[in-house]
Amino acid sequence: MPDFLLETEHGGRVAGVDEVGCGPLAGPVVAAAVVFSGGVPDDLATIIDDSKKLKATRREDIARRLKAVPGIEIGIGAASVAEILRLNILRAAHLAMRRAIDRLPALPVLALVDGNRKPPLGIPVRTLVGGDAISLSIAAASILAKVTRDRIMVRLDQRWPGYDWARNAGYGTSAHRTAITTRGCTPHHRRGFGTVRRQLALTFTHGDLA
Repeated sequence: MPDFLLETEHGGRVAGVDEVGCGPLAGPVVAAAVVFSGGVPDDLATIIDDSKKLKATRREDIARRLKAVPGIEIGIGAASVAEILRLNILRAAHLAMRRAIDRLPALPVLALVDGNRKPPLGIPVRTLVGGDAISLSIAAASILAKVTRDRIMVRLDQRWPGYDWARNAGYGTSAHRTAITTRGCTPHHRRGFGTVRRQLALTFTHGDLA
């Protein structure tokens, strides 16, 4: 389980940063930055974990409780499908992280970032592979980013039904891939990603618009 040791050892305002949504075929990439300026309540410290290990209902409950923690600072940032196409997915994820940091009330003195690539955040960065299993701040950020992105995909599913985004969050499930083949691509599909790019190539080969 993640703990608060790295944040405590540093002694200043430390943000945990994580992104969600690098792998899907549709939708934005979303990042969150979290600063526990007053520490982590014990009841939350025992249940905060890597968002991928938690059920959706558990993530929603933790996200709601996180927002009520005294002194917590939360920043959410995103990069659009157009930015993903223009920048590539890694640089778009880093852009989302920078936007999340910039939406905090003040810049932290250090960012703990999940992964092994340092994003340009304008502040010192320490990367941690598997950071959402090490740092409570990163784990909290992963939960908030995941909950935010899932809600975005539910709203997009209502506007663009047929791709099962409310359940697959834009990932390349069998149902989603089949829908791309039979229904075509939407403006929210990542046109630089393989399955989407191949379908667009087939569509244009037949003289139709996506």
